[in-house]
Amino acid sequence: MQLSMFETENNGRMKALSVRQMATNKIAAGEKTIEIRTLTTHYRGDLLIVSSASPKIAPAGCALCIVRLADVRRMTKDDEAAACCSWDPTYISWVLTDIRCIEPFPVKGRLGLYEVPLNFCEG
Repeated sequence: MQLSMFETENNGRMKALSVRQMATNKIAAGEKTIEIRTLTTHYRGDLLIVSSASPKIAPAGCALCIVRLADVRRMTKDDEAAACCSWDPTYISWVLTDIRCIEPFPVKGRLGLYEVPLNFCEG
């Protein structure tokens, strides 16, 4: 998928979320459709999913896909399979839909939601 359409729609920036490396692969493959967090957000919309830099297993430190953050709510027992983890009443479920794989490119990760300029990834 080309990122160029996001550059014009979002002033060349996109919200991003860093996720542990093994979970990013599952999100990109559509196997994990709920990301578990301890914090909530009011943001809904497209997110660039970025693989954490460690462990250093390819594609560590790269953006892998774009998802739509459709909902943010308390985790329920029914979320376990989609979240690839056991239920915990303190967890917040970030519901991910419309998963679109992209050509991986390096991104310096951060905690929480952050913005990534998309023009740096053009070759």
